[in-house]
Amino acid sequence: MESDAISSERMVTSDRAASPERSDVAIEGMTCAACANRIQRGLSRLPGVDDAQVNFATGRATVVHDPGDLDDVFRETIEQLGYHVIDADDADEAEDRREADLWRRVVVAAVLAVPVLTLSMIRPLHFDGWEWAVALLATPVVFWSGWLFHRAAWLNLRHGSTTMDTLVSMGTLSAWMWSTVVLVAGIDGGHIYYETGVVIVGLILLGKWFEVRAKRRSGDAIRALADLGARIARLEDGSEVALDDLVVGMRFVVRPGEKIATDGVVVEGYSAVDASMVSGEPVPVEVGVGDEVIGATVNTNGSLVVEATRVGADTALAQIIKLVDEAQGSRADVQRLADRVSSVFVPLAISAALVTLIAWFVTGHSADDAFTAAVAVLIIACPCALGLATPLGIMVGTGRGAQLGVIIKGGEVLEDTRAVDVVIVDKTGTVTEGRMELVDVVAPEADSATLLVLAASLEARSEHPIAQAISGATDDHRHVDAFENRPGFGVTGEFDGVEVRVGRRALFDEIPAAVEDTALTAEATGSTVVFAGRNAVAEGVLVVSDRIKPTSAAAIAALHDQGLTVTLLTGDNRRTATSVGEAVGADEVIAEVLPDDKAAEVRRLQAVGHRVAMVGDGINDAPALAQADLGIAVGTGTDVAMEASDLTIVSGDLRAVADAIALSRRTLVTIKGNLFWAFAYNGAAIPLAAFGVLNPMIAAGAMGLSSLFVVTNSLRLRRFDGYRASDAAPRTKELVSS
Repeated sequence: MESDAISSERMVTSDRAASPERSDVAIEGMTCAACANRIQRGLSRLPGVDDAQVNFATGRATVVHDPGDLDDVFRETIEQLGYHVIDADDADEAEDRREADLWRRVVVAAVLAVPVLTLSMIRPLHFDGWEWAVALLATPVVFWSGWLFHRAAWLNLRHGSTTMDTLVSMGTLSAWMWSTVVLVAGIDGGHIYYETGVVIVGLILLGKWFEVRAKRRSGDAIRALADLGARIARLEDGSEVALDDLVVGMRFVVRPGEKIATDGVVVEGYSAVDASMVSGEPVPVEVGVGDEVIGATVNTNGSLVVEATRVGADTALAQIIKLVDEAQGSRADVQRLADRVSSVFVPLAISAALVTLIAWFVTGHSADDAFTAAVAVLIIACPCALGLATPLGIMVGTGRGAQLGVIIKGGEVLEDTRAVDVVIVDKTGTVTEGRMELVDVVAPEADSATLLVLAASLEARSEHPIAQAISGATDDHRHVDAFENRPGFGVTGEFDGVEVRVGRRALFDEIPAAVEDTALTAEATGSTVVFAGRNAVAEGVLVVSDRIKPTSAAAIAALHDQGLTVTLLTGDNRRTATSVGEAVGADEVIAEVLPDDKAAEVRRLQAVGHRVAMVGDGINDAPALAQADLGIAVGTGTDVAMEASDLTIVSGDLRAVADAIALSRRTLVTIKGNLFWAFAYNGAAIPLAAFGVLNPMIAAGAMGLSSLFVVTNSLRLRRFDGYRASDAAPRTKELVSS
């Protein structure tokens, strides 16, 4: 199901015959978190709706509902509440319009506020009838510039609810009406407060404008990602096609300095690809025939021919944008606390203002003093900062994560990350490269270069991964006669009448002591040893290993730096696993486990009170990723692993896991700081206003500063760099020693 304004997608479930759908609705007209709460309640009550979440910061509702076309129902419900559904593609344009409208109202308020304040505050400027001049200048500010607050307050009042806009509207209108009554009725000794209403409207509008600007800045990361892609692809025959017309299987050419049009596999050429815009990797990665490349990354030097494997919404970039967009629309538990507080705060604030008004009258103060204190309470109580504290923090944090190649799937992940104390890391493909590679050739009884050529020529006839690692180590392959594959032992063949054998020990009649010692030394490090020799005599060994990623040890150290215990978990043999674990600094190594055993190990740690994060990349890791308190998928792995995880690391650099955890924790700390200061501000300022310490103008300024603090505190997350920021050394391929 898809419409112009409401986009939906199928959500897979295992316990329902018909999978529920999720619809994303772009909403215009929300002015505070209370608006979002009211829309959320309205959507949640609809028949067939399983869950509804409305995010004020993103201006979007996410509704999980039974299959069926409910677009019109959602639209009608939202518009009955006084808001508008807009085309999702027009959301940015709507934000532009809102920002421009707010700026116009701010300018009008500022221009008219200057003479209003000047005349009101400087007594020597008071001329006959100056009060009428002030009233004339203040009226457009209160009613036109402040119309947004009055309209929102009226809409909410019609539905029997109050919001933060209610407080602003009541405060400014009260100041204007009381001043007008004093002026028209000529009340002796009465004061006018036109300047109060003008300043309140101006300051709060300015705060709103800063909020919109901040929200747009926090979305810059996603917009930048969306703009990364190439616009055209150049096919092998020299013709150009638009990116939308590219289909799977097409081959296109990528010249040096050009962006790769879409996800694919290299079929010709060799180059280094700068994937930093998508993966956060600071160093270009070398690619050749058979290597996968990601669309929107930049080819730095050589020319490549790439065969498209994923296009459109299936590309890695499109999936990243989708995941981050969903994360920014999610809610954390701390947000639910703020929502509950906001829902009761406004009525309490209005009650506090009424009590203040009555108390000042009862204690013998003048109507002027009583009115001033009550208006100050209304203004100071407006908890705009409270409504922004969580969603803005999530938006900025997830946006920065996207820039670093860290995809945080939801606000609730932040809480899970905070409590994690054990990280389980899969070995193959996560700590290691995930592919066998010839790392050494040692030939005590022959020339190692010659032995490598003979062995590679034989192994080129086999499809075994170890054989492919050996055959790929050199391009010098010779013709083989009398080739024979001996299952379980190895392969044999003849070169110019001389028999050559490559395989296990049992394939040879004689193994010299020097060769055996070399083999035992290599095996002690967890490597796989292949013997090679002529005439049934082993002359040397070829050492094959799944190479440890150069950044894995630094990644484990970074996790230790955050107070985490690291366990290496693998289905590989114990000797190899122990060797890798010691090399990277893991605290514990658990080897020879099946996929179900991985999940069982997670459950065992959870049963003794640990909060567990699981890092993996393969299908066999999916059960453990789903079982863990925090599942982290390495993006170079399988789609199954990424679906089962809470965090996705776009690159294969394990240090990105440390970045992900550090960023999640930093984001949560920022959100809690926002909430603390929002609560502390209101808690401290309301009594001061009630006792007359703060006048309405100072209250309005303090309220604006509170929101500004939340905005700037959240935007500090944009400066998060992580553990990979200092990695600027060029990455080169290691050569096999001979």
